Amino acid sequence: MAIRIKSFLKTLEHRIVVPSYSGMVLLGFALFFFIAATNTMAGWLYVMSGLILALLAIATVSVRRNLRGIRVERPKLDPVQAGDVLRIKFDLHNDRGPQKALIQVIDVLPPGLGSPHTSVIATLPARRSVEVQYDLMPARRGVYRWQRLQLRTGAPLGLVWGSRTCQVNAVAVVHPRILSLTCCPLIDRFGTDRSLQQLSNRTPNAATSGQTRSLRPYRWGDSSRLIHWRTSARLGELRVRELETFTSGQSIVIALDSARAWDPENFEQAVTAAAALYFYAQRQQLQVQLWTANAGLVKGDRNVLDTLASTNPNEMRQAEALPDVPILWLTSHTPINLPPGSRSLLWTSDGGLGDAILINSIEPIDLQLMGLGN
Repeated sequence: MAIRIKSFLKTLEHRIVVPSYSGMVLLGFALFFFIAATNTMAGWLYVMSGLILALLAIATVSVRRNLRGIRVERPKLDPVQAGDVLRIKFDLHNDRGPQKALIQVIDVLPPGLGSPHTSVIATLPARRSVEVQYDLMPARRGVYRWQRLQLRTGAPLGLVWGSRTCQVNAVAVVHPRILSLTCCPLIDRFGTDRSLQQLSNRTPNAATSGQTRSLRPYRWGDSSRLIHWRTSARLGELRVRELETFTSGQSIVIALDSARAWDPENFEQAVTAAAALYFYAQRQQLQVQLWTANAGLVKGDRNVLDTLASTNPNEMRQAEALPDVPILWLTSHTPINLPPGSRSLLWTSDGGLGDAILINSIEPIDLQLMGLGN
């Protein structure tokens, strides 16, 4: 019953107004004077009742006018890592009408970011705008969306409350925290195992495959495609380009088994591990990509972090099959058949299965990753 009354009052406040405590007291006096005047036929009691009702009517019109003509804009929010400060900003524009005063701004945040945040604007000058900002500290990664922002005021008399809801879309992307790994023997083996190395066109610090290291005289058996004709014509003898090749580690895919059920805390730890392994492999100059059931293969720092921020267990599988390259498979179930050279990291309480590496969800994940393969 109390919930229904509260909902009714909220609806009434949004559509018309709701009396404040002082307004309820005055409304009670108005009714008392009117009833007394009806019984006694005293004119001054009618006058008192009418004056109070007129005052409440003026307060109602003033409140609705105070909310009219306000426009809200939200700038795009920059992504942050879990545990960092997320700064929420929006601008209130007074496009028309006189100066506004004493406006309560309630940002209705989604679950995961906390309870609704309230800010108070003392004055909003005519034809001007006011920027409002506040800080949050999201503890968990995710993509948070919300659009409701409420304007509420009782000014200028404080006898009634009125509100208006603005639909202003907001998206906050909270990336998983990137752990700084000083070593990870399991990843290092992907880059040092010569049986898994391949030619690459990535540019190292020195030179890359296909670049000319020097020119030398032509020798019997050299390919005619390597002859540098311009230099040969200038010197009067054949000169051959001597190329420098570069070998890099095997392409590695860090795959998150997001299509199946997980324990929520284990899944969060697996997402954190995927981010840490991806950026460590990148620092080791490996060709690394991320795979999830919904997004498929993803590469690029921002794309990988956005994918990890939005992924969830039991998500619909829309990606193609796993690629035929060595895979680091992060799962909570029995490991599947993977390409040669692949390994599995297993989050489960049933013990290790096969050659999968068992991850203890209680211990710090960064220490475990730095000890993998030792």
